[in-house]
Amino acid sequence: MKSLAGAAAKRLAYETVGWLLVVAGIAAMVLPGPGLLMLFGGLAVLSRQYAWARRYVEPVRLRAMRGVAEGVETWPRIILSTLGSLCIGAVGVVFLISPPAPHWWPLEATFWLLGGAWTGVTLLASSALALGILFYSYRRFHGHPDARHQLDEDIEHTGEMNRVA
Repeated sequence: MKSLAGAAAKRLAYETVGWLLVVAGIAAMVLPGPGLLMLFGGLAVLSRQYAWARRYVEPVRLRAMRGVAEGVETWPRIILSTLGSLCIGAVGVVFLISPPAPHWWPLEATFWLLGGAWTGVTLLASSALALGILFYSYRRFHGHPDARHQLDEDIEHTGEMNRVA
């Protein structure tokens, strides 16, 4: 009986984490954050329980990797990605410092920097994650056209497999 309850709790934990990552990944596609990577993580967790999630893990992973590779194709992209990541981190620091509302702020002071320190922490974590992904993608794809070509072939092959299935 005890092992059944443990298995149910484990399944519930996996599903909760998986769905949270899927929802966060979808939200991060329009908000700052690595949306496809979080979506991939959520699908990878859910694939332990659901066949439909298993079908989407590899295509989403490959498309996330393509986005990572495209981010380091040129120096302007590398610089803009780095600056964007650092700006997100700087905003996180502002949330952590929590300065008083400026005189030009049109709303009540309680509406200044909603979310407080936890918003700052998540912004700093997003910034660190983005910089880490940028470093990884630079080492893996920048100046390595064969790696990018292989990735494109894998995406094309996965697309063909999905059309057949």
